[in-house]
Amino acid sequence: MIALAVLKRLAMALATLAGVAVVVFLLLRVVPGDPISMMISPGASEADIAALRAHYGLDGGLLTQFGIWAASALRGDFGVSISLHRDVVQVLGERLPATLELAIAALEFAVVLGGFVAVVGAMARRTALESVIDAVNGLFLAVPDFVWALALVLTFGVLLPVLPLTGRLDPSVSSGMITPFYWAESLLRLRFDVFADLTQHLTMPVLSLGLPLAAVIARVLKGALNEAMAQDYILLARLKGMSKLRLVLQEALRNAIGPTLALTGVQFTFLIGGTVIVERIFAYPGIGNMAIDAVINRDLPLIQGLVLVFAVIFIAINIAVDLLVVLFNPKLRHG
Repeated sequence: MIALAVLKRLAMALATLAGVAVVVFLLLRVVPGDPISMMISPGASEADIAALRAHYGLDGGLLTQFGIWAASALRGDFGVSISLHRDVVQVLGERLPATLELAIAALEFAVVLGGFVAVVGAMARRTALESVIDAVNGLFLAVPDFVWALALVLTFGVLLPVLPLTGRLDPSVSSGMITPFYWAESLLRLRFDVFADLTQHLTMPVLSLGLPLAAVIARVLKGALNEAMAQDYILLARLKGMSKLRLVLQEALRNAIGPTLALTGVQFTFLIGGTVIVERIFAYPGIGNMAIDAVINRDLPLIQGLVLVFAVIFIAINIAVDLLVVLFNPKLRHG
């Protein structure tokens, strides 16, 4: 049954991806502006313009253009970037690992911080500490990620300049890296100088993205823990003399993790979308920052490749979260 459900989800994912490709292709052709006109020199002839249009596959009708692009995309060829003059797949392969490292680090930070706050809040139920936790958590929920980014830049980049403001790595320590997955490679090769510098550059972007997500996780998990703590089996365990910490971690958390996991997966997709603004603020060399440049330059092949990559990431996260929810919920698993 699980295998059949996975196959159905994969079929839906393919249909969703095809729909995204069609919508993005049409929207980019409807939006005013000609990307070729931004590339040509003032003295270019009509023949030069026509040749450039043919080179980028923009000389036919919409249906013809989509057919050529879709056939190439199925072969893993998204064309050549108009603004960068490089293969789109190659550019995405260089930038995507940076965004994934940022997003995963922010998720890990949010899960740890949000989980800790939720457990403390559940143990401090009906006390003054719970009110303080709820008030602070509400404040963190109200502040978006880009505001956190600007506040962190002002605090730790200007007033107390202890962290690097921009970039992913200092050029002096990034030499010798073979793959674009700097964090994993630095640990595997014991390049702790690279790991330390990477961590310093990631600190402010990770805090900017992770603090709002941590607040969401803390609120949802705390509510689920309070609901679980009111169940009869918790009362029975308490009568047996089990400590409150063990009740929360060993008994209540097991039933509260399901709904929290589902919401965290949804919020993680929003977090990846939020990297666009945060990467721009910190000049972080990921696909989010590159997406803004692609839109400004009307780089159609690069925009289409970026949107498809984002769509694949979102679909993969949703499928993974659904499977994890089933794994942690015996009723769904046996059903």
